[in-house]
Amino acid sequence: MRKSKVEAADTRRRIVEAAAREFRLHGIQATGLNDVMLPLGLTQGGFYRHFSSKDQLVAEACSQAMTEVIDGLEAAARDSDADNGLAAVVNAYVSEDHRDTQTGGCPLAAMGSELARADEQTRAAAAQGFEELVDVLVKRMGGQARSSAVFAVAAMIGAVTMSRVVEDSDASTAILEDVKQHLGAM
Repeated sequence: MRKSKVEAADTRRRIVEAAAREFRLHGIQATGLNDVMLPLGLTQGGFYRHFSSKDQLVAEACSQAMTEVIDGLEAAARDSDADNGLAAVVNAYVSEDHRDTQTGGCPLAAMGSELARADEQTRAAAAQGFEELVDVLVKRMGGQARSSAVFAVAAMIGAVTMSRVVEDSDASTAILEDVKQHLGAM
């Protein structure tokens, strides 16, 4: 029996959300289609009713994950007591919580090197996400040059990435704190 368009759209959304989690946790190359589909009670064959390729899924999962990140940072800025919310954005992104939540959070920090080697559509989605992160900071940097926001976003992504790489918990936390301190001085 064919699914309705609403059911098909819901299934597609669930696949994209599951893929975004799996790709951030295990990486693009280490995540097979079955790793995404089976937990949802779906088959690999059913995948192709929704997507033409894994690359298409990766691009959509990256976009969806970036939307989550941007929405979360915008909410942190809105909820902050500060006039411009820059510190709230930096503190939300460069945090132990973000570091430790590897199935959520920013796909740029979780799989940046794989995104750099991905297909054109996926790189475009990642680049768009980066630009949106830069725009979040530009709005809150009080007239500083866009290049300052680019620097800040690159530092934020690097801090989370390296804090995940370093095994010593004190050193990992120090990376986050050092970057927050330097960004706070901007």
